[in-house]
Amino acid sequence: MERINTETYRVKEEVDLSQLATYQDFGASEKELKKALKNIRKDLGEFQDTMYAHGKYGVLLCLQGMDTAGKDSLIREVFKDFNARGVVVHSFKVPTPLELRHDYLWRHYVALPERGKFSVFNRTHYENVLVTKVHPEYILGENLPDVESVSDIDDAFWEKRYRQINDFEKHVAENGTVIFKFFLHLSKEEQRQRLLRRIHLKRKNWKFSPGDLEERKLWGDYQKCYEEALNKTSKDHAPWFVVPADNKEAARVIVASVMLEALKKYKDIKEPELDDKIKANLETFKQELEKESP
Repeated sequence: MERINTETYRVKEEVDLSQLATYQDFGASEKELKKALKNIRKDLGEFQDTMYAHGKYGVLLCLQGMDTAGKDSLIREVFKDFNARGVVVHSFKVPTPLELRHDYLWRHYVALPERGKFSVFNRTHYENVLVTKVHPEYILGENLPDVESVSDIDDAFWEKRYRQINDFEKHVAENGTVIFKFFLHLSKEEQRQRLLRRIHLKRKNWKFSPGDLEERKLWGDYQKCYEEALNKTSKDHAPWFVVPADNKEAARVIVASVMLEALKKYKDIKEPELDDKIKANLETFKQELEKESP
């Protein structure tokens, strides 16, 4: 299996999605990729245990991608070896009436990770510059004071949103949240095949929605919006990674590798030392327990 260079996928300069690969296999079989992921996720799980004991950082993992990009299965496979209490997944759907009575970032603020834990955003605050940009009429439901009609939603409006999102991420990063953002880069043909599988396989029928076909017709619009979001919001404290998603096994290995490599750089994350007084009396405590009758 070829070595994975995680920097290959980081957005460091302006990207053109049409020029980026949607398939990768590292010269490895499906079995080899699954084995590689198993080793990485074990290390990630152990890191989370240490991070929890350390208690000063949280990790936010943001996943974006077109329908069928593999977000759900990626979460399931990458976090399989985690303590169940160490990772919380949030799937953000259409805003509720309560959420619409707050600013668009409110529901994301309250879902940020506790110190010591991972939070996964399955679809994220970026929906507010993606689906709403493709369908600007959705913005009207937010009841904003400076938006009376779709004509009020101009370029300046979107620039303000990008700035607000950058400010949000910088704020949480400066307060101990490590941020990873992954765009699962799927080809239109692969999406077609995955949608067909949802129709052909009875056990997957429940996943299919006619709305998926309507959104598919807007593929070009979505790609343009993703491109702009990637280019305007990939920062050192909150980088975007464009992950080839046509091969689900390889995509999972890339995401897990990026996280593990970056988290290992936090040398201050260590298990806390025992209080000197307790440490000095460990032998006494051990003897006390060993003397107890079974």
